[in-house]
This record gives sequence, structure tokens and C-alpha cells, in this order.
Amino acid sequence: MDSRLTLEKRIEAEIMSYDGKIGIYLDDFHGNVIAIHADEAFETASTIKTYILACLFDEVEKGNKSLEDMIEYKEEHVVDGSGVLPALEPGAMLRVKDAATLMIIVSDNIATNMMIDYLGLERINQCIKALGCKDTALYNPIHFEQYDRLGTSTPEDYASIFIRLAKGELISPGADEKMLDIFKKQHYNSMITKDFPPFYMDSDNTDDILISVASKSGSMDACRNDGGLVFTPYGPYAIVMFHKEFSDAMYYPAHPATVFGARVSRMILDQFLALEGRFLK
Repeated sequence: MDSRLTLEKRIEAEIMSYDGKIGIYLDDFHGNVIAIHADEAFETASTIKTYILACLFDEVEKGNKSLEDMIEYKEEHVVDGSGVLPALEPGAMLRVKDAATLMIIVSDNIATNMMIDYLGLERINQCIKALGCKDTALYNPIHFEQYDRLGTSTPEDYASIFIRLAKGELISPGADEKMLDIFKKQHYNSMITKDFPPFYMDSDNTDDILISVASKSGSMDACRNDGGLVFTPYGPYAIVMFHKEFSDAMYYPAHPATVFGARVSRMILDQFLALEGRFLK
């Protein structure tokens, strides 16, 4: 292949006109890794919830916590934003595993604050470092009026979580499988999937789903992020796309971060399928 037309070069050409910066980390599980600004720090927004989930399962694996514990939605957990718990009043009791699931699949901010309260901020950060994510930190619970930032991470750190999940090497094979089941129920993955052929993701047409995704996204004024695993008949690949330094802080489906991210994601999918499970020959 012409060295000017490698996947990395084509990605760089695609985002040349983008009003912002994208950090990308890709791994095809066959020794081919593509990293663009992958070691730079980005605001996490809700992608920090992936690390919180990992810490929960780590604590459960060690016998310190239980997925069956009951936790209370308290007044101090109240925060605006995504999720379903903002429609409820404080006082509701949830099982830990249900709060954790809401935290991921609908990015529930109140459920996230409940999980931070349950696990402890210091313990979460200790666990993040123990998992090898040296450039990632959670700074505080989610309270937009009190804090300007939530957490920071890098595309490489974030990808490492999903890469090890795919291999069953993050917490334990059993715990990793349970976590992947939660990530596969994610409601918000349009940056990864928006330009995918719907046919491949609809079992009504194909008898089975040929392409599926396990991921967690996040958005704040300062960032738009998405990352996880794409499962195909040729095996999975890891994809992370973190965005910053764009000028448009509004939230809408056609935000440039989503548009350019989706173009890059489709380019990666096409390459992976064309080479039957690899990014490079």
C-alpha cells in the first residue's frame, strides 16, 4: 500500500478540516495499533463512569462490596442531566447492580453520584491507578454548579480498559463478562455507530446481529467522547475517540464531533471488514 494512504493517514486526512482536536486509539487484537494524540489529557465527561464500574467490580471481586447491596438515592445525589432518576424524588432504594447499570446504559448522573458515595472517591482513584491507568483521575461527584470538571483521562488509558475486558483480563473472566453485558446495553453510541450500515445491526433483516458494540460515551461543554469495542464476524476491535478544543458547545445530533467521529468510525469498520479482522495487511 502507498504509505500516503494507510488507515492512519486517511484518518488524518478526514479530520483535517475538523474544528477541534481528536484523540484516537485503535487496536485490532492482531498487533496493529493506531494512536493519534492518544497520550494527551482530555476531560472525561461521562466516560469516567467506565472506570467507576471497573472499580465496583474490582471491589466485588475482592469481597469488599456486593452487587446486591441496597443503596439510597439521597438529596445530596441530586444533579441535572442524563438518566432516569432525575424524574424521581430522593428516597428511592436501588440495588447496587441496578444503579451501576443505569450509570452506564443511560449515563444516569444521580446513579453515578450514588456509586461514588458507595465506593468512595479516594478508593475509586486508588483502583484506577491499580488498573494501570496512570493518566486518569476522578476529581469529584457530578455537581455542575460546584465543579468545572469531572475527570481527566487519555484515549490510551480508556482503550486499555476495553482491551483487557475483551480478553477477560481486567478484573476476572466472570466479572469482565458481566461488565461487557452492561456496556452492550448502552443507549448512546452514535459517534461510533451513526454511519454503520443499519442492516448489519438489525437482526430482523439478517437473522442475527452481525455487528454489535459495547461502549460508553460522554459529553460536556469541553468535550465529546466515545469508546469501546466493536464486535464483528471477524472478531472485535477497540476504538476510542476523545474530542476537545472545538468551538461549538451546543448539544445536538449533528455536532461536528459526532459527525467527524462517525466518519472516522465507519472508515475503521470498512478497513477492518475488508482485511477480515485487521487494520493492516
